[in-house]
This record gives sequence, structure tokens and C-alpha cells, in this order.
Amino acid sequence: MTNEIDGKSVGDVLLGRGKLTRKQLDLVCRRQERLRISQHLAILDLNYASEEDIYRTLAEIEGLEFVELDRLHIEKSILEQAPLKLILHYRMIPIALEGELLTVAFSELPGQLEQGNLRLRLGKRIRCVLTTPSQVHAVIKDEFGLGAESVQKLREEQGFDAASSEIVFDVKAEDTDSPPDATISAFVDQILMEALRLHATDIHIEPYQAGIELRYRIDGLLANIPVPADLRRLHGAIISRLKIMASLNIAEKRLPHDGRIAMKTGDEEYDLRVSIVPTKHGEAVCLRILGRQSLFLDLGQLGMEPEHEEIYAQLTQLPQGLVLVTGPTGSGKTTTLYGGLAHANDETRKTITIEDPIEYQLAGITQIQAKPEIGLTFAGGLRSILRHDPDVVLIGEIRDHETAEIAIRAAQTGHLVFSTLHTNDSVSAVTRLLEMKIDPFIVGNSLVCSLAQRLARRICRNCVQPDDSISDSCRKEMAAALAIPESEVKTWKGAGCLECNGQGERGRTAIYEFFLVNDELADAIEPGVKTTRLREIARKSGWRSLRENGFSKVQDGTIAFGELERITRRVDMEFLKKDDSFCEV
Repeated sequence: MTNEIDGKSVGDVLLGRGKLTRKQLDLVCRRQERLRISQHLAILDLNYASEEDIYRTLAEIEGLEFVELDRLHIEKSILEQAPLKLILHYRMIPIALEGELLTVAFSELPGQLEQGNLRLRLGKRIRCVLTTPSQVHAVIKDEFGLGAESVQKLREEQGFDAASSEIVFDVKAEDTDSPPDATISAFVDQILMEALRLHATDIHIEPYQAGIELRYRIDGLLANIPVPADLRRLHGAIISRLKIMASLNIAEKRLPHDGRIAMKTGDEEYDLRVSIVPTKHGEAVCLRILGRQSLFLDLGQLGMEPEHEEIYAQLTQLPQGLVLVTGPTGSGKTTTLYGGLAHANDETRKTITIEDPIEYQLAGITQIQAKPEIGLTFAGGLRSILRHDPDVVLIGEIRDHETAEIAIRAAQTGHLVFSTLHTNDSVSAVTRLLEMKIDPFIVGNSLVCSLAQRLARRICRNCVQPDDSISDSCRKEMAAALAIPESEVKTWKGAGCLECNGQGERGRTAIYEFFLVNDELADAIEPGVKTTRLREIARKSGWRSLRENGFSKVQDGTIAFGELERITRRVDMEFLKKDDSFCEV
């Protein structure tokens, strides 16, 4: 162990090497304490450094060799030195055998007792080396396919063959120790756990004539997941298992189904929204993953620029007013709202929410689940909330005139109201409220701020490199927005590596646009007012569009220019472009 890392933690070493900032390390320590996890896992969760940097540093501290599995050719005979069950349990990959010494790569090193047990079970001496979780997962999926152990077990225990048309799922065996049913359950659990590990938001199980496709939506895009070739024969049993978990009728295969599954892993709880539709080759399933675990979001984790973070912190402390978060479905509005609620919540204020669904549970906040089927709508629930003496109110979404009117009246009568609205940008929130027949004077006097946001894919920290491919016109536009010479404009991209599955991007961050309503803007809000007029006035006070705010994230290497172009072209180009042609990457 070198003097540089002697006695230091992973975070301290990465800080000293410029891989972390002091603010990021403080957030890591708070997350580590709150979740009671190792520091390197907290850094990984927050995506503040690449996996390779984190695990190389951990290997140095532990005095172990770090290996890159993607650069090794591992013989099949070496992989067979350990049973698949042990490989999956310990997340380990045998990589070399010299006599009776087996070299094994781990992503998380087991304790001394576990290492002893492993030596006994393998009947060999073990040399431990360290690698990244992504590299271990890649080898396991490439060599065995997701759920290979479960499929093999079913083949042996149920004796299905390629000529059979389907597997009959015995629902009566749900509460028994029947091996086939338990194995189907285990395989479904593997699908769900892998989705959580990859931070997927949706799971798609799609039957085709040639086989079954398993796809996860990760960072907004669908990705194919390798599965064993025999999975087609288990499709009926998998669908039956999911229907049982969602309390659906397993006998109905002709009509679409919708349901929910409550799921727990460790201390984290999730809701799975289940949608099943009949297709020519069988029933297709889509599972939407909604976390409902207790959560505290530090505003520093939202991805806001420092000035936006300061403004948002001030908004959460206002005594009254309406704060709207706008953007399309899946743009991260709920996360931003919860971050604000967590910051606004203290013992001197009462906070009540009405949501559909309740995605996160916040300590000290009264949360109400809207149920329109029994008459508990946003508008009806909001009326009851206002009789419950709240200081801060969150409305999941303003959808109609009635909800908008009650919300805006509440903002005028001593309540701080947060809500979401479906508009393309922050300024359009004003015209949307006017379209809902809200009086312009009331809008101008109640709306404090409207902010728009989009989620952009982060460049993978492990394979980031300069990108000189953008056009001169776009470089000029970026220089003007950042107020820097064109020669100082920097753009970046991800080359693609194992950590990001060759995509060049990994994880997402938010881009924000803040529209603060001052006196001049309030006076300008009148029937038929155009958003272009409101933007002109807002620019005098420093308003900047999503695209302009995104340029700073391009410059510092957080996102690629092409990604910013993808998410802002339709939103901002109409009033940002200088001619009739779009900028070209």
C-alpha cells in the first residue's frame, strides 16, 4: 500500500486525485450514513466517478490486483471450475488456473470466513482479484444468459422438451415448496432484480415466433437483455406467475390486463404497474417500476446549476405562492418536486400531498393517494386538504379548470403550493393556465415560478473524450450563449465501453429552465398574451432557455452536444435559430 492511500478512504483518495469535489464527497458521506452502505457504493450510486476509477482505488486500498475482464479471453474450462450457482451467488468469475491455484475476480470481496467456505467448496486455493460489477455482469450474461440457472433447473426438474407447446403452471402450488413453481418464481425475481440493478424504469417481455425478447428501458432507451434459448417454452408459466403476483385472472388470455405488484428488496419498496396485452404469439407484458421507498433528496443531487439550486431553495421557503414544474412524462418532474418538499419540510410547517401514485414516502409529510374511481380526485382531495391546516401543499398534477382554480386560490390564501403541468417550456405554463379559464390577474399574482426540465443522458465517465464534430454555426451559438470565445468552446462524447454497454452514455441528469414572475411579467399577463412576448420580458431579467442552460453541461463534459440537440430541438429551436436551418451535429 502506497503512502498516498495509506489509511485513507476511497472518497479521500478520489478527492486527492481530482476525481471528486469536496461538495460531492460531502453528499457521498451523507448518503453513506443514511443508507448504511460502503463509501465506494455511495459514490457509485451517485455516479460521481467511473466504476473503473472507484474499483481501481478500492483494489489499491485492499492491496489487490485490479483486472479488466473485457480484455481477457477466459476459457470455458476455466469458467467450469466453479458451479454456476456459486458464480451467481458471489458475483465472481474464475479467470485462471495454475495447478491448484484458482484466480477469481470479484466485484465485491467476500469476508475471510466466506473465502474459507469458498475454498472448501471448490477444493482449490484461491487468489482474489478485483474488477467492476459491470464487467462481472457482462461476462455472466454473455456466457450464461439472464436466468440461465433457473431455466436449467426447470429443464431438469420438469423435463420439458423442445416439442412441447407450453408449460402448465400449477397455481395451487403457489404456497408450497414445489420445485418447478419455486424456480419460476426465482426466475421472475431475477428479471426484476436485474432491472433494479440496471436502474431500468420499464421491463418488456415480448413473445415472438422465434423466441422471447426481454428488454429494459434504461436512461430512456430500450436495451435487449440476453436470455436462454429455451425461454420460449416457459413463457406461459412466467406470465402466470406475474398475473398471480398482480392478483389478475390467469385464465383470461384474450383481453388486456392491468394491475399492480408490491415488491420489496432489502429496505427498499417498489410498486410495479403491470400491463398485459394479447398478441399473435402470446401475451406481452410491460412492467413500470415505481419506487416508493423512504427518500431524502438533497437539492445538490438534482443536477441544477448553482444559481438555479439557490433559487429553488429560496422558493421552498416562501410563505405562499404557486410553483409549477413542467415537462413531458418521464422528464423527472416528480423527483424535482420531492427534492423541494424535502427541503421545505420542517417541524414548524405542515405539508400535505395528493398524488397518483405516491412514488416516494417522505417522513413527516402527510401523503394522500388519489382514487378517482371512488371520487377522490385531485380537486376533491384538495378541498379537504385545505381544511386540514396545511402550510405546504403538493398536487400531483393540475389537469383541469377545477383543480387549477382551487390550487391558485390556495396559493393566494397563505399556502405554498407545488404542482406539475404538461407544457413544452416554462413560459407556456402561463398560457396553459389561461386556457384553463383562470383569470389573468390571479395568475400574475399567484404564480411565483414555473420551471421546465428534461432528462439528458450523461456521458460515461470511463470513456469520455473530446468531440470536434459539431458544425461552426452550432459552435458559434454555444459560444454566444456561454459568453466565451469560439476557440474556448469544448464538446465531448463517450467512445463506448463495457461500463456503459458500448452506448457512450450512462445515467441521466436534468436540465432546467426557470421562469420567475416579477412585477413587469405579472402586469403583462392578460387574455391572449403570446409566449414570445413573455419570453422577451423574461430575458431582461436573465431568463435562459433549456437549450442555453444545457450548453454549460455540454461545455463541462456532462452531456454530449448531440444529446442536447435531441432533447431541445423541438422545444427551443423556433425562437433560438438564426435562420431556417437546424444546427447540425
